[in-house]
Amino acid sequence: MMSYVKERRRFPRVGARVPLQFKDIQRTIETYSGTLTKDISTGGVRFTSNEFLSIFTRLLVEASVPSFSRPIKAISKVAWIRKIPRSSQYDVGVQFMDMTEEDKKQLGSFISKSPAPKTVSA
Repeated sequence: MMSYVKERRRFPRVGARVPLQFKDIQRTIETYSGTLTKDISTGGVRFTSNEFLSIFTRLLVEASVPSFSRPIKAISKVAWIRKIPRSSQYDVGVQFMDMTEEDKKQLGSFISKSPAPKTVSA
């Protein structure tokens, strides 16, 4: 029997491994953490972090999407975080709060050109 899960996201996500840097904008130290995205949409991104990030933490996120000459920047907030089983890392989902129109357009173009996610039936 197939099970159907209603998609709750407002923005379609695509699986993409693009370089991403992030930092807590409330910390005075200018230290970025680097990782790769797991998936991305015009509304947010999911990535792996070595550090725990509290819900609602404000981050400056910079994603280096292909075919764009500079990183896309967004002020974001942590929407959810989960410890990865048998690991010291965390899966983090952030919501984009503020981004330039040019960056939104470039990100939207990258997403629309990416292959559609594969549907898995149970």
